[in-house]
Amino acid sequence: MPLSVPDSAPVRPRLVLASNSPRRRQLLTELGVAYEVRLREVDESFPPHLVRAEVAEYLAAHKASAYASDLAPDELVLTADTIVCLDDDVLNKPAGAAEAVQMLQRLQGRFHDVYTGVCLLAGDGRKVVFSDQTRVHFRALTLSEIEHYVAHYKPFDKAGAYGAQDWIGMVAVTHLEGSYFNVMGLPVHRVWEELEKLGAVSI
Repeated sequence: MPLSVPDSAPVRPRLVLASNSPRRRQLLTELGVAYEVRLREVDESFPPHLVRAEVAEYLAAHKASAYASDLAPDELVLTADTIVCLDDDVLNKPAGAAEAVQMLQRLQGRFHDVYTGVCLLAGDGRKVVFSDQTRVHFRALTLSEIEHYVAHYKPFDKAGAYGAQDWIGMVAVTHLEGSYFNVMGLPVHRVWEELEKLGAVSI
């Protein structure tokens, strides 16, 4: 009787991080996930009728679409977009120091919501889009504190003009509901869960 040959083990997808964010790279590295970085310029505008989580998920999926045509069958691209919402106003990356100061003046003394949308697009056509929400409270800040932060940390690449891991996060954030890492730019608990489902990670 011929010996049966076991089916070959499924190939683990190779993760491609489509982000220039040092914070997302740091979080994936600390998560113990192997990845390579691949960058492309993608328009980050969104339809005006979208609100809150819809915006973050739309932008993440839109970024992933730029990689769809040339992903290898065993590749899996991860794209993400983080937005800050004050009520229904989306505060994106500030254009300069003056706008950064204005944004932080609006945020100080109030709660706001941070949404990170994530898209995982596999070369075999599988696609997952999700988002995570964190509510953040800033204490009341003086103009001098805000100007000090903007001048020294230049948060022009950050939604809402701040990074929770920066000085301002230490002195201003009084209360946080949800994932701190989501505010940094990647809800790693959800990312790990979805990567496991896609067979990209395991313990």
